[in-house]
Parts: sequence; C-alpha cells; structure tokens
Amino acid sequence: MRPKALLALALTAVLAATGCGSGATSGGGPVRLLVFGAPEELAAYRTLIDAYGRARPGERVQLIEASDRKDLLARLATSVAGGSPPDLFLMNYRFYGQFAAKGVVAPLDDRIAASDAVDPADYYPVAMEAFRWDGKQLCLPQNVSSLAVYFNRTLFTRYGVPEPRAGWTWNDLVGTATAMTRDSRGLVIRGTEAEGAARLPVVHGLGVETSIIRLAPMVWSNGGEIVDDPAKPTRLTLDTPAAREALKNLVDLRQAYGVVPSDAEVEAEDDESRFLNGRLAMLMTSRRATTNFRTVTGFEWDVAPLPVYRQPVGVLHSDAYCMTRGARNADAAWRFMEYAMSAEGQRIIAATGRTVPSHIETSRSPAFLDPTRPPRNSQVFLDAIPTVRALPTVSTWPEIEDASYGILENAVHRGDRLDDVVRDLDVITRPMFARGENG
Repeated sequence: MRPKALLALALTAVLAATGCGSGATSGGGPVRLLVFGAPEELAAYRTLIDAYGRARPGERVQLIEASDRKDLLARLATSVAGGSPPDLFLMNYRFYGQFAAKGVVAPLDDRIAASDAVDPADYYPVAMEAFRWDGKQLCLPQNVSSLAVYFNRTLFTRYGVPEPRAGWTWNDLVGTATAMTRDSRGLVIRGTEAEGAARLPVVHGLGVETSIIRLAPMVWSNGGEIVDDPAKPTRLTLDTPAAREALKNLVDLRQAYGVVPSDAEVEAEDDESRFLNGRLAMLMTSRRATTNFRTVTGFEWDVAPLPVYRQPVGVLHSDAYCMTRGARNADAAWRFMEYAMSAEGQRIIAATGRTVPSHIETSRSPAFLDPTRPPRNSQVFLDAIPTVRALPTVSTWPEIEDASYGILENAVHRGDRLDDVVRDLDVITRPMFARGENG
C-alpha cells in the first residue's frame, strides 16, 4: 500500500479512536514529542528538552524522530488510528489541516485562557492565525520564518559581484545569478549552452525548489493570486497574467538563463549540499537551513530578502506544537508547551539557529539577532514578517503541493509549454480542492 493510501486509511479511523476522549488525561511516563528534521535541527530540540528537564526536575520528554515529513505524517496517522498517539507533534501549518479536519488535534483555547505563561498577544498574529481552525486555536507556533536568499559572500567577493540587498528586483536576481554562474576558469557562462566540459558550470548562480511554496511569493509580489479564494479555495489561479508571468520567470531560470542546476545535477547533489560545498552562489530557502549552514567553515555567508516585483511579499513558514486529542499525558504535555513557548524556551531554540521566534520580544533579542553568529543580517527575517502571507490550510493541501511539484519540476527542467503546465496543474489539483475541508 502506498504511503498516501495508508495515510488516508488511517485517518478514517481517527474519529472513532478519539471521539470518546477529552485529551485531558494524565497517564504517566514521559511526554512523547514527534518531530522530523535534519540532524542539526533534531539536536536543537534535544537542547530544548534537556533545558526543560533541568528547569523542571522530574518532568520528562521523549523525542520521537521521524526520518522526513512523509514519515512524520504516516507515523502520526497510524499511531492515532492505533490508539497510541504521541502527546505532542511539531508540524507546519501547510500540513496540519488534514488532522484538524478529522478531530485529531486538541483545541488549546481553555488551556491558554488559564495559563500565566502563554499570552497570545506576545506572539506574531500571522503565525497564531495560521493554526486557527473553525475558530479555535489548535496549535502554538514556535516560529514565524519566511523565505530568504542565502548567499555565499566569499564567492561574491572573489568575482567582484555586488551582493543582493533590500529592494532588489526579479531582474536584479536574474542578472546577479547570471554573473555568478561560472566555469572552472572562473568565467561567466551565459545561457544554457556549454562549449565542452571546460564550459560546464562549477558554480551555479541560484538554487530554488520547483514548488508552489517558492512560486507563491513571486505571484503575490506581482499582484496575482495562486488560488481563487484563500479562505475556501476551489482551484489554482495560475492562468492569470500576473501568475503566468511569475511562472514563466521561474521556468526561465533554467530554460533561458541556465543559472539553476539541471535536473541531473540536482539528483547528484541537492541544492543545500551544493551551497554547503561552495558550488552555489545563492539559495532561496527558509530559516531552518541555518542550523546546517552554521557548520560551514570554508566561506562566509549571509542572507538577503526576496526580490520584489511590484511589492514586497513573503510566504509564511511556521511550525507549531500540537497536542493530540488522545494524548495520555495531556497535562504534562501542556506544561512542556508552556515552557517551549515562553521567552526562555524560545531563546534556547533560537540560539541554535533553527527558528525565527514567534515570541515577539525574543525575536528582537540577541538570542536571535546575535551578529557574531551567521547569518549576520538576521534582521532580514524580521523585516519580512509584516509582508508574509499564509498558504491555504485546506486539508488536502499536502496532496496539492506534492502533485504540483512534479509538474513544476518538469516545466523548469524539460521546458514544457506554459499552457500545458497551467492546464495540467488545474486538471490534477481541482479534484483535490473539491475533497478538501477548510477550518
């Protein structure tokens, strides 16, 4: 059985498994927290758990490590259906809707109202709102990240190319990426033509994932929308002029300018590894990459804001602590959530580089903004917060993202006709929207 089928089957049993419990039990044993991430990210959560144990002797938290996002989703679904869910799980707002729609997640409003440690006014509203479902606060967001452009400052200095900076445009991005795409002799390679092995890029100007979450801020910045109704979407709207222009520009990065690695090159070495190894000048990604990039010793790097079309717009990246309705240690789990969401807890995990704290005061503190630890310009992430928009939280959004990825990947790397790409995206995702539920 395929993972998606297993996930759907498991979720059909959720209501029966959780319908009779209030989630307010206290079953003893450690609080079980389900997460996934790179080794450096997991180390950040272990640091938080260790600090919690020292601050609250006798309180125990067990970290359950999924191998990747799909593994986390499958583990959560099967454990809930089997009647033994984790007490807490950490999940991005783009993916929690499928569980919220099935009643897996315990609302936190009553606990928040009774808490002296958690005040909703202390957190960025855009992150809190992303985890509201049917008028209830289901999860507490630990971070409020956005996309940024990570760049290899050492390479920019070597080639004498001006660094990206606030207010730069999409055309500036393309020009900079072109100037940074170099062969083994350090010469600029223009376009996709290569004159023998000596002209193959050893440094690419840009890495960007071919996904809806990367395309969305481009469309929004250009004055378009990616869905017909952000609150209750029924289809993608990439057929509009603003959206088509942004989509074409994404495709042209490979097809017209050759500044992003080819499909074969990405298969051989993913963009994050290519950046770590000094073979990628710029990478468009979120704050979570910072823990991994802080292992770099061979060059200096920093971050810049996204380029602008008509107006600055970012896309929200936010993960939250969610409590399962069938949690056996709900009270103990809430105590850990209070600590993790407090200024102290958020300072601890911010210092690891993993997050842009959702706690407003902590985000403006040296724990996050410390210029002695890269990136030097972490203020970029805070400056973006007023502009970030959330993607739809329709319950079938994970399916929509997965289905869109392959079509967009083929467009970028094969050069599929834009009309065909837009049509295929609509045809394959419209039934997914129709099956979706909204909070």
